[in-house]
Amino acid sequence: MSTGPFVLGLDLDGVCADYTDGFRRFVAAERGVSPDTLPDPVDWDWTLCGWGISSREEYLDLHARAVEAGLFRDLDPLPGVSAALWRLSEAGVRIRVITHRLIVSGGHGAAASDTVTWLERHRIPFWDLCFVAAKPEVGADLYVDDSPTNLAAFSAAGLAALVFDQPYNRHVTGPRVADWAAAADAVLAHREATETARTR
Repeated sequence: MSTGPFVLGLDLDGVCADYTDGFRRFVAAERGVSPDTLPDPVDWDWTLCGWGISSREEYLDLHARAVEAGLFRDLDPLPGVSAALWRLSEAGVRIRVITHRLIVSGGHGAAASDTVTWLERHRIPFWDLCFVAAKPEVGADLYVDDSPTNLAAFSAAGLAALVFDQPYNRHVTGPRVADWAAAADAVLAHREATETARTR
């Protein structure tokens, strides 16, 4: 737990940016089908999402080509995310973006630059930007994430986290938020509780 400003560890895909819909549009275009034929994933494993992706290697190939085509630059923001994060920032919360977008070698430049472009285009306030897989190693007072794997890692490390509700993480236990209005309220409530505990 930090002793300075309250730090929010903020995931991007599935929390701030609609990765599923952006990737769905790319895959649909690649296959010449309507995006409506590709259902919302109900499992974190893309080979089980009903899109006909047969292996992790196939997923990574599709993902890499989508990133090259501007996926991270063109994703839609989730509703209310900018206003909610500005509310938090203006309340003194230090927003630390922590994302594992550098998963495929060769596309790191596009992934990093398009991430910054997206954050600025959609007015997402942040103090720090971390590209890292081991998110618990990046210090924060509270994390917001949608990945079952990351959420399990936070729990195992004894770190506080909010589950940002998605169809593929409904089995994950812990405090859950369904939208950004609720998320902002939960972050501020957690900060208040944390500050109260520090003064005891």
